[in-house]
Amino acid sequence: MYDLGTRKRALTLLDQGFSQNSVSKQTGISRAAIRSWLKRIEPVPYFRGRECPRCGDTPRPPDDPAAYAYLLGLYLGDGCISSHRRGVYSLRIACADAWPGLIDACASAVQTVRPDNKVCRVSSPGCQYVTAFSKHWPCLFPQHGPGKKHHRSIALEPWQQKIVDAHPWELIRGLIHSDGCRITNWTTRLVGGVQRRYEYPRYFFTNLSADILGLFTSTLDQVGVEWKHANRKNISVARRASVALMDAHVGPKY
Repeated sequence: MYDLGTRKRALTLLDQGFSQNSVSKQTGISRAAIRSWLKRIEPVPYFRGRECPRCGDTPRPPDDPAAYAYLLGLYLGDGCISSHRRGVYSLRIACADAWPGLIDACASAVQTVRPDNKVCRVSSPGCQYVTAFSKHWPCLFPQHGPGKKHHRSIALEPWQQKIVDAHPWELIRGLIHSDGCRITNWTTRLVGGVQRRYEYPRYFFTNLSADILGLFTSTLDQVGVEWKHANRKNISVARRASVALMDAHVGPKY
């Protein structure tokens, strides 16, 4: 970076009638730099951004643990971390176009967890990828690794488990918003000799990873929600009191 004095001397030569090419040859400064100084002579201050909470001398939890717990649920469900050049990683969360409120909530959580990083939305058929680049995503999500999540072990670090213990509903909400749904089931009952249709709400969570399913169900246990295995990759919440709890803290996608 050139200091302000060097910049002023180069512009003084221009004022004296020398061309940009001539000034560049005299000073060894590129013409592109000289052209940019015609628009702004002051050096642009270097902004480092705030440090990663996990990389300091004394690692600490993220500044907003509730937002982190929600984002953790989204990442475990529909997120991935990919490496790029110079040690930079991208976090991508796939969000269906059918749920614009969920997309906004996801983008807000990403921005809250890494406030100095730009969050963008990349359109794809039927969905948007909420994306942000940072060198620190593997620090914040140590579950990152090669291959698909259901092909590797997924376990929370002790510091993550403390956050989940303090904010269990935020993790549950993130998991439901990524790989879950609230639906209306129906069945028939014989009432007074007549078959009548009976409808009732139900939550499902679907994931191929037994570890992520276990994390989901253990957190449900923590908040008093009854659940059962619908099959090896589906968890069902259907009891009225448990559905009422889920409605109060999670609700349908929006």
